[in-house]
Amino acid sequence: MEWLVNLFTGSGVAHSVFILAMVIAIGLGLNRIKFGSVSLGVTWILFVGIVAGHFGFLLDSTTAQFVKEFGLILFIYSIGLEVGPGFFSSFRKGGITLNMLAVGSVLLACCTAYVIHLITDTSLIDMIGVLSGAVTNTPGMGAAQQTFYDMTGQTNTSIAQGYAVTYPLGVVGVILTIILLKRLFRVNFDNERRIMLERNKEHAEQLEAVTLEVHNESVCGHTIREIQELFGRKCVITRVLHERTHDIELAESTTTLGMGDKLFLVATPLEVEALTLLIGPRINMNMAEWDAIEANNLTSERFIITNPRINGKRLGDLKLRQTFNVTITRIIRSGVDLIADPHLLLQMGDRVVVVGKPESIQKIGNLMGNSVKHLDEPNLAAIFLGIALGVVLGSLPIFISGVPIPVKLGLAGGPLIVSILISKFGPQIKLVTYTTSSANKMIRQIGITLFLAVVGIGAGNGFVDTIVHGGYWWVLYGFLITVIPCIIIGFIARKICKLSYFTIAGLISGTMTNPPALAYSNEICGNNQASVAYSTVYPLTMFLRVVTIQILTLMAL
Repeated sequence: MEWLVNLFTGSGVAHSVFILAMVIAIGLGLNRIKFGSVSLGVTWILFVGIVAGHFGFLLDSTTAQFVKEFGLILFIYSIGLEVGPGFFSSFRKGGITLNMLAVGSVLLACCTAYVIHLITDTSLIDMIGVLSGAVTNTPGMGAAQQTFYDMTGQTNTSIAQGYAVTYPLGVVGVILTIILLKRLFRVNFDNERRIMLERNKEHAEQLEAVTLEVHNESVCGHTIREIQELFGRKCVITRVLHERTHDIELAESTTTLGMGDKLFLVATPLEVEALTLLIGPRINMNMAEWDAIEANNLTSERFIITNPRINGKRLGDLKLRQTFNVTITRIIRSGVDLIADPHLLLQMGDRVVVVGKPESIQKIGNLMGNSVKHLDEPNLAAIFLGIALGVVLGSLPIFISGVPIPVKLGLAGGPLIVSILISKFGPQIKLVTYTTSSANKMIRQIGITLFLAVVGIGAGNGFVDTIVHGGYWWVLYGFLITVIPCIIIGFIARKICKLSYFTIAGLISGTMTNPPALAYSNEICGNNQASVAYSTVYPLTMFLRVVTIQILTLMAL
């Protein structure tokens, strides 16, 4: 039985893996416990880890550091892969507002910590550790320790102690604030989802398939190319039903239109409205009626791009009309319809809607790949290449005038930025970055569970002693630093900026650089809006957290 005792009390790899696995398993098992209608989700792992650490189930320091950082990298990187394709468009729609709110949150947290320091006469160095834990910012705590050492030549343990004591409640405090805001704003998830869909329709390039009838005499006798160049409208005309002959023709740039001809086209609602004024009225002739007239002449099919050679190519470069006499009407990417613009870059996982003759359609299917099984194979090379580049970026020193030591984005900020960039622009350099939603979720869950388990175990060692010997005041101070900025920014975001609850949950999680809170937000929201907001504010927030904490450290010396 000695081997079993060593498994519990030893210090080897087997011991570390066993303790981590048990903490995660028990924490996930406790996920079923709810307080009313509220569950703490994966945050239970943090508390189980604290209990394990308190009773002496510790990890080797080197192993613990590696597992914690690697888990955080996996979690953050998977978030970036998911939100990357829509990140820049979301930034244009509301990113400036979100980042201004994030700046306000950072400044409010620093001001709250400084006011508590003045009122309670607590050492500012101690408050810096409390602040780092309250906003769950490990790089900030590390930067404070490094700044203190560079300026004094000595180490300071109170920064790490303040961080360890306030970190658990910092995690929970953000989640409690998200719950509190839901109650204060009387949020109804069904209403929020409906509002979110309406706003997405306003901003996103949603497409409509409509039939227009030519009533404008100035259009008659002109080709489709001439009309599109003349009016400059962005649409895809797929079929033309000629009034004189009653024949259906697959629309080409050289197709000539006549009075009464019916056009089946795909465009955005705004373009459709403009085209009805330029060409003619919209008539009730849906896809089924077109199919009935076409009989077996033309057909429409959907194919998935799984051919790596197509990844990153422009739609126009495929020359599908000239080679196969078919038309792609739209591309569906991550659930969003995109107009079939010739300059659009195709990506693995895109679904294309093709119209043409049956024999030609089959050839397009072979060209695109259309193998769902192929998509199930994870592109690990791209993932690990991105992580490597993210670590390089996170380790890059950034020199700021007046700050004695360089600032770094850290092992969270670097991989996040790279994952966003690589998922957006990877296809342009022929890099396959597609990952199935299930594989992405698996990476994310493994990452966050490892991270929380190690943090909990590390915080549990000496947790009770620190609280008993006056650390309970630190816990209170940390809770105030966590909650006050979150409530103020949440109120401004809702009442003044009119943001959705889903976005606010991600915003607060991001401004507190709090992955567990984001995991909780994703769990209750059931969509990626929280992740988009989190990723929008996270890079700037991480940078500001590190810089402001270094400035406070210099003020304390």
